[in-house]
Amino acid sequence: MSTRISKEHVDAWVQGYVRAWKSTDPADIEALFTEDAESYEWPYETAWVGREAIIEGWLGRQGWQDGGWSFDWELLTINGDTFAVKGLGKYRKLGRFDNLWVVTLATDGRCSTFRMWNNEV
Repeated sequence: MSTRISKEHVDAWVQGYVRAWKSTDPADIEALFTEDAESYEWPYETAWVGREAIIEGWLGRQGWQDGGWSFDWELLTINGDTFAVKGLGKYRKLGRFDNLWVVTLATDGRCSTFRMWNNEV
């Protein structure tokens, strides 16, 4: 974004992310990312480049939600068009995962670059 994003931008984007993760509806996922978005996760060797690859990657993880899940998060910082979030994902079957997200938003509010570090706790 050419201007500084606000906490409201972050809240809306994270709420959209959680909604899309829950629904696994391709339209909900598409609404989050620019056409040429990039998504990376560590320690997994995930490099999804392009919105279609991101949608396909998410749909391939639908089974992770079996048994239920929750996600709690807090905003760490905002720097221009980028924000960082600390999260805790709790999956009944997979366990608990501390997350660090670094997300860059384009001028339309969609994510252009998503980086996540995942640590099982």
